[in-house]
Amino acid sequence: MLFKTQKLEHYKLKSLDGEIGRVADFYFDDEHWTIRYLVANTGAWLTKRKVLISPHALGEAFKEEYLISVNLTKDQIEDSPFLDFDKPISRQFEEDYSHYYGSPYYWGGSGIWGMYSTMFGGKVLSDFEHKKDEETDDLHLRSINEVSTYRIHATDGEIGHVEDLIIDDETWTIRYLVVNTRNWWPGKKVLIAPAWIDRVSWDESEVYVNLTREAIVAAPEYTDDAQMNRDYEVSLYKHYEFKEYWMDEMLGE
Repeated sequence: MLFKTQKLEHYKLKSLDGEIGRVADFYFDDEHWTIRYLVANTGAWLTKRKVLISPHALGEAFKEEYLISVNLTKDQIEDSPFLDFDKPISRQFEEDYSHYYGSPYYWGGSGIWGMYSTMFGGKVLSDFEHKKDEETDDLHLRSINEVSTYRIHATDGEIGHVEDLIIDDETWTIRYLVVNTRNWWPGKKVLIAPAWIDRVSWDESEVYVNLTREAIVAAPEYTDDAQMNRDYEVSLYKHYEFKEYWMDEMLGE
């Protein structure tokens, strides 16, 4: 199922033995454009401490109840490695985090979840199977709240800004950026897939895509009330003449 990240913000989080807080943000890596951590604001429970929760530990999202289930106990979360959110997330922290929860690393393989194309293919690793990452200083984690303001540049000029991101809760991959073109074509929003991005200037908060302004403006319009079904996605990919991502997944590419 596809979710807008802004819709998920402030969803309640319920552990195996009680409510633990609300969704505050997500961290994704800018190589695979896949969610690596949910940021939970624990409020008064842990004296306003924020904690990270891997998608491996997330259960079902209930739209009607504005709630996401978490397959962890409150004690597990409380005793998890402490993270200073004023500093970048280090690889050492991620290794400690994975070791604590017994979850597999997402790095160190060709798949978006390490050795696998989905996180459900990964198995819990023993201490012996955990391997040190050689690129400890080359991290690629980004905040979705931060990216949700970036400017979008087509091949022939600026076209709008990122308003939201849409994620797939089966793979936790970012499927689309929601682009608001209101400064050029008032009221219209369109979707752009990360695969169509040429480069991102993280320092200047700008995204450059391999599409013309004309092609973006002529794309099937996206509205907040639009239901993200496969028919809509087919029309989107047909318009841009790109290969559908679900075909690649079916072929295991």
